[in-house]
Amino acid sequence: MQLIDGKQIASDIKKELAIKSAVLIDKGDRAPHLVAVLVGEDAASQTYVASKERACKEVGFTSTVYKLEPDTSEDKLLEIIDFLNNDDEVDGFIVQLPLPAHIDVQKVIRSINPLKDIDGFHPVSLGRMMLGEPTFLPATPFGILQLLERSQIETSGKHCVVLGRSNIVGTPISVMLSRKAKPGNCTVTMCHTGTKNLKEIAQTADILIAAMGQPAFVTAEMVKEGAVVIDVGIHRIEDSSEKGYHIVGDVKFDEVAPKCSFITPVPGGVGPMTIVSLLINTFKAYNKEV
Repeated sequence: MQLIDGKQIASDIKKELAIKSAVLIDKGDRAPHLVAVLVGEDAASQTYVASKERACKEVGFTSTVYKLEPDTSEDKLLEIIDFLNNDDEVDGFIVQLPLPAHIDVQKVIRSINPLKDIDGFHPVSLGRMMLGEPTFLPATPFGILQLLERSQIETSGKHCVVLGRSNIVGTPISVMLSRKAKPGNCTVTMCHTGTKNLKEIAQTADILIAAMGQPAFVTAEMVKEGAVVIDVGIHRIEDSSEKGYHIVGDVKFDEVAPKCSFITPVPGGVGPMTIVSLLINTFKAYNKEV
């Protein structure tokens, strides 16, 4: 069993981006600029946005965060998005989810200029992904592709089972891995809460991607010998330790890992790749590759 070290792979990519950023600045150009818009005080979102700020600093990008009160109106948020859409100094931006209940999430996503949609959630971005056209790929699935590629895991002709059908992870990674591309060219089965015989289907996977959002959902009996397991889940479980909690994924790591050829840990697997993917998308936006 080999661990797929997302922290190390993310660190390697950040070093590559830092070199590219330094070249731009040495030429007298401005650095790529990523903006995050944070509405409210969701603790996980605040941690995530702070991680993005740190990552930008590491690679020499400019980072700006708009922190808005929880009662910020939808109109005010749309006004800020319009400003960012038209600011030539901003290459890409994200509106951090979840948003407060009084704001229409889809309306907000649709208001983002697809040329700055580094989260890859806009219908135009997703449509281009479906057609295999140049676009910003959603960050977590894009990160998974890079983990597979940089770990030299063969995907062509393999059976990939995706557990979960969210628009953020499950659906896009299913499309990406089915494409005639490298990594890709898989035969993909997508399972979800309505799937019958889910355990039996999971057992046939050469590559199993767990994105159900349920702690320790995948057990050893669901995984065949030699499978590659990518664990997208991240859950905080309260305990009696000094921190008061521990982090687990969607996979029962201790019992599943011995059966795997490769597996991602939680934390330190997919998570670091999500932020790095946003940086890559920002650099693409800076270079107008989309």
